[in-house]
Amino acid sequence: MAAVTPRVFVSHLAGVPVFDPNGDQVGRVRDLVAMLRVGGKPPRLLGMVVEVVSRRRIFLPMTRVTGVESGQVITTGVVNMRRFEQRPTERLVLGEFLDRRVRLKETDEEVTVLDVAIQQLPARRDWEIDKFFVRKGRGGALRRKGESLTVEWSAISGFSLEEHGQGAESLVATFERLRPTDVANALHHLTPKRRAEVAAALDDDRLADVLEELPGDDQVEILGKLAEDRAADVLEAMDPDDAADLLSELPEADKERLLALMRPDDAADVRRLLSYEERTAGGLMTTEPIILRPDATVADALARVRQQDLSPALAAQVYVCRSPDETPTGKYLGTVHFQRLLRDPPFTLVSSIVDSDLVPLAPDTPLPAVTSYLAAYNMVSVPVVDESGSLLGAVTVDDVLDHLLPEDWRETDFLGEEEITGGR
Repeated sequence: MAAVTPRVFVSHLAGVPVFDPNGDQVGRVRDLVAMLRVGGKPPRLLGMVVEVVSRRRIFLPMTRVTGVESGQVITTGVVNMRRFEQRPTERLVLGEFLDRRVRLKETDEEVTVLDVAIQQLPARRDWEIDKFFVRKGRGGALRRKGESLTVEWSAISGFSLEEHGQGAESLVATFERLRPTDVANALHHLTPKRRAEVAAALDDDRLADVLEELPGDDQVEILGKLAEDRAADVLEAMDPDDAADLLSELPEADKERLLALMRPDDAADVRRLLSYEERTAGGLMTTEPIILRPDATVADALARVRQQDLSPALAAQVYVCRSPDETPTGKYLGTVHFQRLLRDPPFTLVSSIVDSDLVPLAPDTPLPAVTSYLAAYNMVSVPVVDESGSLLGAVTVDDVLDHLLPEDWRETDFLGEEEITGGR
């Protein structure tokens, strides 16, 4: 049975400090940002509005939150300092939900929302609003006279979106049920104006996932209609190889301007990929494979493989390197395949089961040779190593397929436009 995560009432989060992993305070929580969904689903919690030392309010995605407990919030330590700007599909939980008058569906009684509970979904990083603490009777100064009770999201009306609304807000909520590939297919069939509206309403991580699945001309069109600061945020959220492919389609001046707006570490990865020819191992690779040091255990490796945001191809193996355990400086020792991790005890050191027989690829290896390598050895990912023996990245089979399939393969209507967009 999956463990049940604790429920947190948002009134307890107002003003609590936000710390990085080192214990340094980043700021304080001032609000939470949620997105309404169609079909009676509870709102999804996107992130927090955090006021930093300079009194600037920034957005902290819930994917960067590692702990909400004991009167504090813990982050991964990676914080984007750009000023928070609320988007059309977003709702401020403290500012817009509390003190709102809604109705109980069963009795049609009007009640006042006094507090909202959030909970992290089991085995996932997603959070959602699942309960409301409400009070019956009149609102305003007399609201304490009525009976109070806690109800499920599904028990009230007055918040949810209509299924067939015409705004981008409703369409975005509908898209939430689809995979990024299917959302990309739907966007491709929308008018340019409608496509821009939907792209503007998607959150950064979701838009990044969708852009990775769009044809190149659609990517350039959408990115060009975003404010430059937001375009940089979306590029940071994309896989470095996909961001590099997109930036390579832009004029040099636009590319450099966006790279300058990105976080230095993210920009450095993308610049490195842009330095290689497109149809080579260096141009195809991702700079973010799973890397472990020799003294890591099988248990450590399995914990990394289980991360939800990893693609199946990247999760199929881990790469063992001497410190520093990151690209492009870690000295490559070999590969440990996922099946081998399942066969050995959790305390086994990865250095004792590493496969060093397969020769890694050089960054200038041409695409046909990369394809032959994957096919010959039945691999879904292959390491790319420079002349000094440092791991530069890994080429996955999905990146190779992108360059082998016809240029218009992304325009295939997998589900049918009517099914995805409701005919719009």
